[in-house]
Amino acid sequence: QVQLVESGGGLAQPGGSLRLSCAASEFTFRYYAVGWYRQAPGKECELVAAITGSGGSTNYADSVKGRFTISRDNAKNTVYLQMSSLKPEDTAVYYCNADASFGTLLSSSYYYCPPHQSAYWGQGTQVTVSS
Repeated sequence: QVQLVESGGGLAQPGGSLRLSCAASEFTFRYYAVGWYRQAPGKECELVAAITGSGGSTNYADSVKGRFTISRDNAKNTVYLQMSSLKPEDTAVYYCNADASFGTLLSSSYYYCPPHQSAYWGQGTQVTVSS
């Protein structure tokens, strides 16, 4: 069973960069699509980026397109989210979620992240963008 751990969050200035990591404990991680989600106070859970198991396809929310890049290193069982040109509105708790289906990641929506306790969701990492 996959277990996910996010890291790399912190405080960044507007216009700055951060790189988040999502490390998985399961060697079959390469068969899972992974999505990065975020939840800001008072807002719904938002899928910001997703990547297929092979890394061959990606998808981004319009709000981060051109600023965020999702990638993965299956040899290290890790998915990354490179965030650049950060804005105060990027402030949120960021979560990663693994799913066997890329389509399911793209078509599912949640009010809360995570929607329920699951080994396929990480515990979240706080990103704060402020001067």
